[in-house]
Amino acid sequence: MNILDAIVNAQDGAAVRQLGSQFGLGPDQTTAALSALVPALAAGVQRNIQNDSGVGSLMAALSSGNHRQYIDDPSNLGDQSAVSEGNGILGHLLGSKEVSREVASRAAAQSGVSADVLKRMLPLAATLMMGAFAKQSRVGSVAASGLGGSGAGIAAMLTPLLDKNRDGSIMDDV
Repeated sequence: MNILDAIVNAQDGAAVRQLGSQFGLGPDQTTAALSALVPALAAGVQRNIQNDSGVGSLMAALSSGNHRQYIDDPSNLGDQSAVSEGNGILGHLLGSKEVSREVASRAAAQSGVSADVLKRMLPLAATLMMGAFAKQSRVGSVAASGLGGSGAGIAAMLTPLLDKNRDGSIMDDV
């Protein structure tokens, strides 16, 4: 399962319903918004895990944070702490507010959801992505199997989303 599917399908779509409720969007609009935002976030993760320190930072974040709570109980996305955590994640993945604004602008063009709404949704999409990683990877198994593992782990969740030409390699797509 790729990371977008893990988010959209978690708790029978509860995250989609929660975000839709928070931002006044229907389920299709919310799914379109996530479909436009998550690939950019996943590309940020991919860039960060290209070196050992990035992998270590991601593993530390997954093991020390309680990110899984956002997948297990999406009502937590309504808490201000979810936005704060998401902004911290965005800082690591995207680097600056300017890049975050650009991601929201591009996602607006793809999804039909306003850039203003997407700017506010972006930190929550980031918390959901980390929650999906935490849930899927079960941190210890990722550390033991490496990022590629036998189909498990973070790379397995990112590849279907980032491999645009479906050649099995994301290196020519990122």
